[in-house]
Amino acid sequence: MWYGLLDGRVYLETKAKSQKVMNLRRAPQISCSVEAGESYDQLRGVVIEGTAAIIEDTSADEYWAAAISVFERYERAYTEEMRPLVQQMMNKRVVIRIDPVRVRSWDHRKLGLAPMTVAGSTAEYLTAQSP
Repeated sequence: MWYGLLDGRVYLETKAKSQKVMNLRRAPQISCSVEAGESYDQLRGVVIEGTAAIIEDTSADEYWAAAISVFERYERAYTEEMRPLVQQMMNKRVVIRIDPVRVRSWDHRKLGLAPMTVAGSTAEYLTAQSP
């Protein structure tokens, strides 16, 4: 899922009628993870567990700040001229704020392992994208 960051919190945007939103309405517990690295010696990431707050009010400052953060993360720097693009992106969508309860992270780069080659059945797809 696309995500943005505001004041140290993770925000997601998703379809208002999605199954994940229906699930969060029943039980607001949520977890998400973000990982990076293509080989074991480079793996790093974070898992955030917490409570989800569904923000539906499209006039709320927090709603638009989160939407702009997501837009900037995946598209480009925001300017007011881009507001119609962000509005289109957010059509029939809600924002989910994750209020963290527990955060865990790891960074295999700290292990001091020798560089490893990327291997396995998906390796050709990963190395084809590398600069």
